[in-house]
Amino acid sequence: MEGITMKKDYGNKQVYFVGGGIASLAGAAYLIRDCHFKGENIHILEGMHILGGSNDGMGTPEDGFVCRGGRMLNEETYENFWELFSSIPSIEHEGMSVTDEILAFDHAHPTHANARLINKDGEVLDVMSMGFDKEDQMAMGKLLLTPEEKLDHLKISDWFGPHFFETNFWYMWQTTFAFQKWSSLFEFQRYMFRMIFEFSRIQTLEGVTRTPYNQYESIILPMKAYLDDHGVDFTIKCTVTDLDFKEGEGITVTTIHYQDQDGDGIIRLQEDDICIVTNGCMTDGATLGDLYTPAPLKPEHPISGDLWANIAAKKSGLGDPKPFFGNAEETNWESFTVTMKGNKLLKMIEKYSRNVPGSGALMTFKDSSWLMSMVVAAQPHFKAQTADETIFWGYALHTNKVGDYVKKPMRDCTGEEMLIELLHHLHFDEEMDEIMKDVVNVIPCMMPYIISQFQPRAMTDRPQVVPEGSTNLAMISQFVEIPEDMVFTEEFSVRAARIAVYTLMGLDKKICPVTPHRYDVRTLLKALNTCYR
Repeated sequence: MEGITMKKDYGNKQVYFVGGGIASLAGAAYLIRDCHFKGENIHILEGMHILGGSNDGMGTPEDGFVCRGGRMLNEETYENFWELFSSIPSIEHEGMSVTDEILAFDHAHPTHANARLINKDGEVLDVMSMGFDKEDQMAMGKLLLTPEEKLDHLKISDWFGPHFFETNFWYMWQTTFAFQKWSSLFEFQRYMFRMIFEFSRIQTLEGVTRTPYNQYESIILPMKAYLDDHGVDFTIKCTVTDLDFKEGEGITVTTIHYQDQDGDGIIRLQEDDICIVTNGCMTDGATLGDLYTPAPLKPEHPISGDLWANIAAKKSGLGDPKPFFGNAEETNWESFTVTMKGNKLLKMIEKYSRNVPGSGALMTFKDSSWLMSMVVAAQPHFKAQTADETIFWGYALHTNKVGDYVKKPMRDCTGEEMLIELLHHLHFDEEMDEIMKDVVNVIPCMMPYIISQFQPRAMTDRPQVVPEGSTNLAMISQFVEIPEDMVFTEEFSVRAARIAVYTLMGLDKKICPVTPHRYDVRTLLKALNTCYR
């Protein structure tokens, strides 16, 4: 067995995680499982009233349910995620791990979207061809051969011509991963390399791996139960605002500043203590609305972004948050979660899409001015759902555009208006009144920084997981630099946490490497064939 095999006496060493998302929970699990660290000496400080970060899911049958977003899992590329959760017990099935539980469910409910793109006439489009012309093909080939260090500050639109953004490929790739034309070119390149085997099946999204319920209940709750069993300390509604550092060279955290219901407070770190910080959160500043109330856009003072700015101003090597947290007009999109009585609407969608709930994927209305997409998960999606309730989720990338039917920008719309816009795109106009009678709630969620990790930037704008010269600080988020890996994924958070813990704890144990799909001849041939299809 690699690394340590016997319990080590860490004395009174304490580890503090700033942020209660999946990265911090994973870091705590690695400390317990691989370092044999005492759970009661692990502290997770979370500013919200609930753990899970961007892996959320909440609500009631009476008021409706909400998922702020859908975080795609993938069996072939989430190497550290699956390995970690293979050691986290399921809370639903005795004797099973979370990994076994998710993969068993997914294999029983395979994804094969039959209605990936829909036009303004309500017609499901044939998307077997990516729609590339020779210029698109040449630009794509050149991009895959260009070293990423030559792509600093470049946007996707700096590389590809206008035709590229009208192809089937762009509409499908863009809405699957939430890219914009102005997103970082080297991030787009990393996605192409990391998900190259998905390129040949982007039209069906067969690579999407489903969880039995929403990700809060399927991933976060089992992880919390595991950490609770080991005595981990969770402190919620506690916002960390700043860190103090030891004077002189190097990076050593000495004090954590926080705010809670009792006011301002500090935690003084002892010599051996560790501080692991979520230096950016893509759901910072998220707001909710309801059936009759829009979700306001409030980009001011993102909690994690402000913390990152404070500490980056004190020490070099901690990155630069300005490219990410400073332009909400480019980094926002809005989701909506629909809770219905009965299954009438879902049956209509099933007939329209030729996908039973849970077997399809994103249905994108490509001519929608909002660029709206929707997805219907297997039911129930929440454990608290009643037998007579159904739920689905949708989102749109252009929240500042006026709707095609509801003549308002999406960001100004109520949940009711968002559903009306969707039903028109589905051409369910004649059944509109009957459908609306079954609505429990439609909850919009505006997220000003949800794709901020895709913003154009220099590679040095993201700090290393353990910055050079650090003795006790690591940074774990979608805003750190991990060579070859792609952001906006569960794997990125888990991998960052594993790097942080192993490095700061001096653990000589391998981290699952990025699977080199880009070098697999069969995968490359499939991708090439798709490019010219």
